[in-house]
Amino acid sequence: MKILFTFPGQGTQHPGMLQNLPGTELTQARDVLGAEVDMLDSPEALKHTRAVQLSLLIAGVAWARELERRGVAPDIVSGLSIGAYPAAVIAGALEFSDALRLVALRGDLMEQAYPNGYGLTAIMGLTLNQVEALVADSGTYIANLNAETQIVIAGTDEAMAEVAKRAMAKGATKAHRLAVSVPSHCELLAEPAQKLVEAFSHVTLSRPRYAYLSGSTGRVLWQPERIADDLAMNMARTVRWQEAVISANEREARLAIEMPPGGVLTCLTRQAAWEGESISLERSGMDVAVHLAKRLRA
Repeated sequence: MKILFTFPGQGTQHPGMLQNLPGTELTQARDVLGAEVDMLDSPEALKHTRAVQLSLLIAGVAWARELERRGVAPDIVSGLSIGAYPAAVIAGALEFSDALRLVALRGDLMEQAYPNGYGLTAIMGLTLNQVEALVADSGTYIANLNAETQIVIAGTDEAMAEVAKRAMAKGATKAHRLAVSVPSHCELLAEPAQKLVEAFSHVTLSRPRYAYLSGSTGRVLWQPERIADDLAMNMARTVRWQEAVISANEREARLAIEMPPGGVLTCLTRQAAWEGESISLERSGMDVAVHLAKRLRA
C-alpha cells in the first residue's frame, strides 16, 4: 500500500498561512527572493497571484518535508495547478530555489496577462456534458475537471456570472466564484505558458525519486523533460484531478495526505472512488497523519 502527498492550488490560501512553518524553507525563500517573503501571506499581498502562488509553494514544501523528517515519505506526489511545483520539489525533480524563481515568474506572467476582470468559477451538481453545453459560445472555457459533478470554468467575470446563472437554472447545486484572479487552465494563458517554457530551458530537472503524478494528464511522469513541460504548460491545460486520483488509486495508494492550507483536495479525492483514507494535514494534524502512515506501512 502506498502514500500519496497532494498539494492544493489557488483558492485555498489565507492570511497568515506562512506563520509558524516547520523547517527552514521560509529562510531559504528569503535568501532567494529577498524581503518580499516576509509579507507574502499578508491580506494585501494575497490579492496578487505572485504572492498566492509563492505562499502555496513554500507552505507545501515545508509541511511535506516535515512529514519526511518524521519518517513519513510519499510513494506518489501530485498537485493541482500551482500545487504541481511543490510536488515536483518533494519528488526530487526540481530544486526548491529554482521552483521559487519559476513560480515568481509564473505568477507575474499570469497577472500581467489578465490584471483584472477574469477568474474561475466552480459549478457543482452538473456533469461535464451539461457544463460544456452551457459554456458553448459563452466566451468561457472548461478549466478543471475536479470531480464528476464539480467542474470549474474560466473567463471574464461577466461571462462566468451569466454561465453560473444558467447553471443554477439547470439544476446546479452551487456556482461559486473562486478566489483566483486569472483565467487559468485554458487557452487564454497559452502565450504566458510559452514564456515559462523558455524559462524552464535554463533550468536543470532530475529524474524524480518518488512518482510524479501530473494533475493535468492523470499520468505518472518520470522523464525530466516531460515534467518540465507539465509544469510550464499546466497554467494553460485543463486540470484533470479526478483522473489523477483514479490513477493513484490504481497504483495502490491508500492514504492521501493534503499539505496545508485547507482541505479542498481531501474532499475531491474522496469523491473520486478513492479506496483508502484521505486527510488534510491542516485539519487532522501532524500526529494523526504520522500515525495513519505508520499504520499503513506496518
